[in-house]
Amino acid sequence: MTECLLLGELRPELHFPVFLIERSCFLHHIVERNDDFVAASTGHSVVLVDTSEDILKKSAKGIESSLKRVAKKKFAEKPEDGEAFIQKVLKNISTSTDPASVVQGTDLVVDAIVENLKVKQDLFGALDKAAPEHTIFASNTSSLSIADIASSTARLDRFGGLHFFNPVPMMKLVEVIKAPGTSQQTFDALLEFSKALGKHPVSCKDTPGFIVNRLLVPYMLEAVRLHERGHGSKEDIDVAMKLGAGYPMGPFELLDYVGLDTSKFIIDGWHEKDPDNPLFAPSPLLNKLVAEGKLGKKTGEGFYKHK
Repeated sequence: MTECLLLGELRPELHFPVFLIERSCFLHHIVERNDDFVAASTGHSVVLVDTSEDILKKSAKGIESSLKRVAKKKFAEKPEDGEAFIQKVLKNISTSTDPASVVQGTDLVVDAIVENLKVKQDLFGALDKAAPEHTIFASNTSSLSIADIASSTARLDRFGGLHFFNPVPMMKLVEVIKAPGTSQQTFDALLEFSKALGKHPVSCKDTPGFIVNRLLVPYMLEAVRLHERGHGSKEDIDVAMKLGAGYPMGPFELLDYVGLDTSKFIIDGWHEKDPDNPLFAPSPLLNKLVAEGKLGKKTGEGFYKHK
């Protein structure tokens, strides 16, 4: 069995939750963003670690709320079984504010913190000094180079990528990334871990955006450029892609969902590395909206207004 340390979304105040799943179980569900982390499976022992007790309390409340939603749907005919499920999972969750201590007992560390190379390097560099030699490190980055993140550690052969997709409980896909220094043993272990979560892993090299985002982000930016040139309204472009291509969301709806700042950060990073690639060219309209603080659903307005 595997002990797993999972690092949640980094906040502006530099708090970061750390999650440990002990040997008696495998992780079943990870939920990022609002709830930070949800483990829902028989036998899980989870330790949430953060520098702030307040953040830990909010995370615990978020987990309980998420579990109630899962139980209501999963045990609709037997609410008493749902309550038993909730209590069983909550019983296996504890909290800590000492990441260096927690990481000493882990076999796998996965981060889902802010998409900032230096912040990730600093985090993994610090954990590298405390983690056992056999511990595998993995990043949930959607756009940064795994090799660049791993360079802050002394375990290049035990470092790979595990890119999950939101909403994690519903999305089956996990991109498993093999960097140039990743050993085959580490890569195989990450594939098996993904399968243990009930996910469908696909393998990918350490290339910008991996598979999904490498195709998706340029598609969204090209939709913005089409609109910038006056060749179509955002509403018509969204409807066209939903009805013509069968997509569940149009590109502007998806940009608002993902976050305009996130999309800008990704495309700016790629443009810096490959400035001659027209697919990575910055968008003046996107830059303008981000500068105005219109970041999408999370701020109430992006390309569209949201209640």
